[in-house]
Amino acid sequence: MNQEFNKISKYWKREYSEKFSEYNSYQASKEFKQIAALFAPGNSYYYILNMHNLELDHVSDSVKLFAGKTASEVTMQDLLKLALPGEIENIQQKENVIKDFYLRFLKPDQILDYKVMYSYQMQNPKGKIITILHQATALTLNENGFFEHVFSVHSDISHLKVTSSRDISFINMKGGKSYYNINPEHQKFDPSYADYQEEELSELFSEREVQVINELAGGLNAENIAEKLNLSPHTVKTHRKNILHKSGCSNTAQLIAKCLTGGVISAGLN
Repeated sequence: MNQEFNKISKYWKREYSEKFSEYNSYQASKEFKQIAALFAPGNSYYYILNMHNLELDHVSDSVKLFAGKTASEVTMQDLLKLALPGEIENIQQKENVIKDFYLRFLKPDQILDYKVMYSYQMQNPKGKIITILHQATALTLNENGFFEHVFSVHSDISHLKVTSSRDISFINMKGGKSYYNINPEHQKFDPSYADYQEEELSELFSEREVQVINELAGGLNAENIAEKLNLSPHTVKTHRKNILHKSGCSNTAQLIAKCLTGGVISAGLN
């Protein structure tokens, strides 16, 4: 099992760490920690990864809830080992897409504008399988334009009753072009690999349908949603059927996963 996890760390060392000539630690200020906490609400933790040596320059105290180790004890290898073995191949595919997107597709001055988002499943210290939303963005680049310090937030989204999604999304944090629901199986980035070509997923649904999706994500059934939105159960079921058809999803869990990485709904608090 450890050999599988090592594939990812070896990939990072080969593609990123070997590009550095010197080590620079990221000093997280008090102000940064306060801002970072806003990006990791609810059941979440965050860390800053130094790509020079794959050491954690900073980790939030809440990591203990996920890794069973304190912030001073935990390593990046510990965090990688949390993912279920069945997720490793998909995560590796996503890492290939991430490198291609940032270092080939984007212009150098665009790299810091984007964050990457995808989900995976892990086992927590209590042995429970939970679904994690991974969000990451580069904080600094070295002189050659490679990631030097990467800020990542991992949030437990199990309350959304969703399993992990195959997709990966790249979101422009300054309002520029975003790329949602990219299929990573090609192991490289191309806008044509998005699941939704004509329109983004968020553009497929009416305002009422988005309301229904949010309630489904909260775990409500048709009767509960009908009462909350002042609709008939039949109308809610019709909305759900239409939503599944528009999205190409076969069930609610798959729908919620797509909508999360597609920018239709947010992880929220649990």
